[in-house]
Amino acid sequence: MHQSTSQPTAPALSAAPVPAPVLDAIAHPGDDPDWMATLLGSSHQFFAAIDPETLLIQFANPRLQQHLGLAEEAAGNVLAAGIRLDSVLGGSGRLLARLLRQQLLLRTLVLEYGLAEDLVPPEEPAIATLQGPERGETCFCQFWLRADALTVRESPGTPDPEVWGRIQSYTKADVAVLMTDPDATKALARRIKLDQYHFQGLLLFEGMDVTTTETMRRITYRLIDRESVLRPEKFAQINQWMRSLFRATTSVILSAERGQAQLLVGTAGDEFNATNYPIQALQGSCFMKAAEANRVWNVTDLTQEGHTEGERQLLAAGVRSMLLIPLVVKSTEVGEISRQLVGLVGLASDRPQHFNHLDCRRAEALVIPFTVALRQAIQQRFTRFTNIHPSVEWRFLQEAERRSWGLPPEPIIFQNVYPLYGISDIRGSSEERNRVIQEDLVQQFQLGMAVVDAVCSCQETALGEQIRFDLLDYLQKLQEKVTVDSEVSAIRYLSDRLEIYFDYFAQCGDAARAAVQAYRDACDPEHGCVYVARARYDQMIHQINTELRDTWNRWQEQMQKITHHYCDIEATDGIDHMIYAGVSIDPSFSPFHLRSLRYEQLRAMCDCARTAFALQASCSTKLQVAHLVLVQASTVDIFNDEKTEKLFDVKGSRDTRYEIVKKRIDKGLDTATKSRITQPGKLTLVYSTDEEFSEYQQYLRYLAREGWVESKVETGEVEPLQGVDGLRFARVTVLPDPAQDLALPPGDSETTP
Repeated sequence: MHQSTSQPTAPALSAAPVPAPVLDAIAHPGDDPDWMATLLGSSHQFFAAIDPETLLIQFANPRLQQHLGLAEEAAGNVLAAGIRLDSVLGGSGRLLARLLRQQLLLRTLVLEYGLAEDLVPPEEPAIATLQGPERGETCFCQFWLRADALTVRESPGTPDPEVWGRIQSYTKADVAVLMTDPDATKALARRIKLDQYHFQGLLLFEGMDVTTTETMRRITYRLIDRESVLRPEKFAQINQWMRSLFRATTSVILSAERGQAQLLVGTAGDEFNATNYPIQALQGSCFMKAAEANRVWNVTDLTQEGHTEGERQLLAAGVRSMLLIPLVVKSTEVGEISRQLVGLVGLASDRPQHFNHLDCRRAEALVIPFTVALRQAIQQRFTRFTNIHPSVEWRFLQEAERRSWGLPPEPIIFQNVYPLYGISDIRGSSEERNRVIQEDLVQQFQLGMAVVDAVCSCQETALGEQIRFDLLDYLQKLQEKVTVDSEVSAIRYLSDRLEIYFDYFAQCGDAARAAVQAYRDACDPEHGCVYVARARYDQMIHQINTELRDTWNRWQEQMQKITHHYCDIEATDGIDHMIYAGVSIDPSFSPFHLRSLRYEQLRAMCDCARTAFALQASCSTKLQVAHLVLVQASTVDIFNDEKTEKLFDVKGSRDTRYEIVKKRIDKGLDTATKSRITQPGKLTLVYSTDEEFSEYQQYLRYLAREGWVESKVETGEVEPLQGVDGLRFARVTVLPDPAQDLALPPGDSETTP
């Protein structure tokens, strides 16, 4: 389908005679005798002779004359047109001045020190937009300035000592080194003031039309930079460059996903009109042909192919030919990489046979940049989903890809996954925290009492005595019992009833001043109160949680090797984990993987228990940890609710029961003994059916065989919870670690348990 067409060109201008000064300026011994004919006849090279002080163009070759829009009769006397070089180069006056200063410096160094010409760095090329008549046609031009035909003399007055004083102090060796350091020469050239010199001769401008190369470079750069290609302002710029590069009248975008397609057709204002179609409506279209071939597709005449609804829409919009670029991204699903077509970018023309084989080659060169841009856009959209577990990341990435193409949101659901929930709960943590709160508050009230006692001992004050009685009464209540709100209410009481008087109390004698200072010194600056016992408690809880989490994470690495599964861990007073596993997450999932995962979960819980044993022994803490696993044989459906902070919620009333049990089971009581079903140092399993217990009985036997737990199993019924009854439990004692390597999962030590 690649068909070459020739593009019309403007009529060539006849070459004007080359003035003698121009010939003298550009003549070089040994030049090709036909060089002038080549220069005058070139369709890609621009040449001009410039007055260096006014920058007026004195002579231009036919290619530049044509670009400047000079009529044939005016082309013979370019100077009469009064065109300045900086205006032609898009107002690049500063760029021209920089290049001229650099050439001036180099010529001066050569003349001052007699350097050989081959030591002079080549003229530095620059790229600028070459404006056409009245800023119509624009092209990119790479150009050089040649100043070797210029003679320079200083203006009357003192030359710039900062520049020429430095030049005169150079040795010939210094200059030779300077010639090899472009940054140094540029820095020195910047100090030259051009208005201090007069130039004689002509400055030569030599340029090359690099519009295609530079446009390709700019499109590529814009596509692969960090800003999303889907941002309107960025896409509008790329769209404009694309239409210019391919001489297209409009742009076309097609996105396709899960049976739906959206066709966007560009308008004159760089906006797009969108139309949605079922994907079946595009079967047999040029879009589907390009997608199936997965290569740039040249549609030479749409009237010969316009049989689908989408093609008829384009024909009605005046499109007669198109160049389609299919975009394919890599899609990862549970470790497997596949290629997925997510859309096409197209250029359209109102003429048939518009795009030629060169256009096809240029479009092929843009496939990779467009694909990279799409991937980056997808990744940026993907960042809205935070804390994504690697096992389910692929599904969130798929959804991000869909939305990147403007398709409506689709719920992220994993159906029929098996839940595995477990908790390692620090037993008595609430009571211990109340105790340390009480200890800190009692100490702070005692310090407050000391302040009032000191004040009352140095002066008679009825109000002070009443404050003392109130503090004593409050202190006695704290020593008896600490309630839920005591931590906040007691501190507020001291602030409102005692601390407001401290500035005055500090003036009531040395003893009172010392008591106030002792009170203030005892208060933690961050918390604004005595926070000693609570700090020790917080540190211990943090240490226990950290050790338990580290132990669990070591096992989690091993468990992920069994089957890819989702796992979420939360730490409060202990840690709890939530695992979801199934075919919808890992297609290779099987009953063996499920049972292996369940058994590994129990081994990990036993190791967490041993970690707690070691902490209790090494830190001499009274805090103990109880461990529970909730058993459920049936599956649940989980989905991502973007309105909540949780990554997943269960779906449906059937699955909600499991969530209710999760929240309440650690406080469950034994029907017979009325004691908690979880006990420190023991692993408790909670289940509903005989089938569930039968499976886990095997696991308990295996654990006993490995030396993780005692063989004796305690069983009982759980008192009905609010909305849930019929639960039972089994409990075993976890054995201490007889050898350090037994507490680690396989592969984490030299000795395997």
